[in-house]
Amino acid sequence: MLDNIMNLVKQYAGEEVNKHPDIPAEQKGQVVEETSRSITGSLQNLASGGGMNDLLGMFKQGGTQAPGSVTQSLSGDMISNLTRKFGLNPQTAGGLAGGLIPKVLGGLVNKTNDPNDKGFDLQSIFNGLTGGKTGGMDLQGMLGKFKTGLDKDKDGDVDMQDLMGMFKK
Repeated sequence: MLDNIMNLVKQYAGEEVNKHPDIPAEQKGQVVEETSRSITGSLQNLASGGGMNDLLGMFKQGGTQAPGSVTQSLSGDMISNLTRKFGLNPQTAGGLAGGLIPKVLGGLVNKTNDPNDKGFDLQSIFNGLTGGKTGGMDLQGMLGKFKTGLDKDKDGDVDMQDLMGMFKK
């Protein structure tokens, strides 16, 4: 599963890095590889270091917005790695992270939620990120219960209408 995540990151990173004028042509491939390692490593650190709820929150939202702690962690690690290893200035690395990370996280959630995409499923993602520590958990069931409990207007999503419904008597 980690290979699938790495390939997803490489796909998005390749698009962003190749069009970025401040990254030297001879470094573009290396920057894509490092970006992929950095994002995947940050996801693993979050999953095993107490950020499991934040990562699950990303899937609870349906990919519309990752929790700030997830994007901050991934961005900080990526910026640090790119500036240190390739001498990119922080603005260039920050711009790359700012454009890339939301796309990667959104793509990950979308692929996971797509019943036709068998390469990504929630349980396998978290098993891969935690080294198998979530093997006995029914993560999909947990998310389903969370979404069902908050979907007050029973329209299949959790949105402002549901929030307003929580306060009606």
